[in-house]
Amino acid sequence: MGTALVTGATAGIGAAFADRLAADGFDLVLVARDEQRLEQRADDLRNRFGATVEVLPADLADREQCARVEQRLADPAAPVDMLVNNAGFSLNRRFTRSTAADEERQLDVLVRAVLRLTHAAVAGMVERGSGAVVNVSSVAAWVPGGTYAAAKAWVSSFSEGLAGELGGTGVRVLAVAPGFTRTEFHQRGDMDVSRIPSWLWLTPEQVVDAALADLRRGRVVSVPDARYKALTLAARYLPRSVVGAAYRRGRPRG
Repeated sequence: MGTALVTGATAGIGAAFADRLAADGFDLVLVARDEQRLEQRADDLRNRFGATVEVLPADLADREQCARVEQRLADPAAPVDMLVNNAGFSLNRRFTRSTAADEERQLDVLVRAVLRLTHAAVAGMVERGSGAVVNVSSVAAWVPGGTYAAAKAWVSSFSEGLAGELGGTGVRVLAVAPGFTRTEFHQRGDMDVSRIPSWLWLTPEQVVDAALADLRRGRVVSVPDARYKALTLAARYLPRSVVGAAYRRGRPRG
């Protein structure tokens, strides 16, 4: 099947991507900040699936560490056939209450790293005539809801534009836009999600199953679950002021 590189691979959606891709026969390069957790994940995948797993610790907000991941993606001697840009976090603070440094760090992980890692990967993919880039965005991309939503809007728009540019090359690009998913994301962001209805929650496995199915179908945007498809459709056509007000009333609190 080839080799897949997954960022944010130790938990949540990234871990689910690693599991599924290993089960499908991919060798893996796992990227995250915590080397110990990466090694544990790698051992688990080797034991369960017999996969070849390479560990690459990196904080993607650090430009030198991000550059090491870029170099791995661009290595012609060990080509990467699928890139999953999943790493991310949310500050969960109003713009006026966060620091410019924190906002820039979030932007580095959610936007800059996605741009640079994708750029490093696609040249070789185009030359080989095959490959795939999966960028994890969010349904927040359609909501005027602060800098996290703005960054995810960039990820979705970037993915759609790049997919068009790479048409006919054999390289596919997909933006995955999940809703509320049961991962460590909200806990790490110190978010109170107690008011979120149970029917809105997805599992990481649901997100990954939908994403890979849509990638096979040649779609450019994947919104897992019919409920979120309906919500995002409404968000696209309702007045932006209405969508933004609804988001502010229902958003998780930190």
